[in-house]
Amino acid sequence: MNEWEWQLLEERVPAESVNVDGVALKEGDRVLLRPRKGGDIFDLALAGQTAIIESIEQDYEGKLHLAVIVEDDPGRDLGMMRQPGHRFFFSPEEVEPVKAVVPRRILIAGIGNIFLGDDAFGVEVAQRLLARTLPASVRVRDFGIRGYDLAYALLDGYDLTILVDACPRGEPPGTVYVIEPQLEDAEGTPAPVALDAHTMNPVNVIRLAKSMGTISKRILLVGCEPAELGGEEGEVGLSEPVLKAVDEAVKVVEKLVESALQDEKGVS
Repeated sequence: MNEWEWQLLEERVPAESVNVDGVALKEGDRVLLRPRKGGDIFDLALAGQTAIIESIEQDYEGKLHLAVIVEDDPGRDLGMMRQPGHRFFFSPEEVEPVKAVVPRRILIAGIGNIFLGDDAFGVEVAQRLLARTLPASVRVRDFGIRGYDLAYALLDGYDLTILVDACPRGEPPGTVYVIEPQLEDAEGTPAPVALDAHTMNPVNVIRLAKSMGTISKRILLVGCEPAELGGEEGEVGLSEPVLKAVDEAVKVVEKLVESALQDEKGVS
């Protein structure tokens, strides 16, 4: 069917949508062109191209056809004006829906009290990360000891939250490790009535957040073995081994972010 015949058909009321692979495609949606073998040579030349549906048309027999504009066509504006040579027709069987990829939202939360020596580890890592360029879907926040703020952040729909904190585990000071808390362990566990005003216990914050609603889909903890937590009088500044571990922790966090975003594109 030539362009003149298609123009005659445009007087028919176009369909609002067409179902392809379980997806209701409509005007403005993006599709991947997969022309059938033996078809028009011009259509075959567009195989693999991404196009935008300009309209959904019906022929005399009521069969649906997609009028599309090739996304990379320099003359795509002419196609939108329905000019020949920039507007093409494909059957629903010759296209694949292009699913919109929603960037995975990631929160990096620095935790710690800057007046308790190595407890400031998470705060220092957050400050370093704030000075670096990260994907737009990644947010870095220095929560300090603001447990309630972190609890509410966990309810904010993040796909992944990376907590960064000093965490004693009996390893040599400055040892950096990654822990994935078992969120199921907090099921049915009463949340603390009030969080400590001077320190932040990540487990208690997670319990509090879970008692209020649905939290981040996944939570990881990048921890560091402290050497000194300030004692009764407190102390400002990180010990030498923990200070050296800050750069390593920054790299670990960046790798976790990179891995999460790769999973988003692949086998998530």
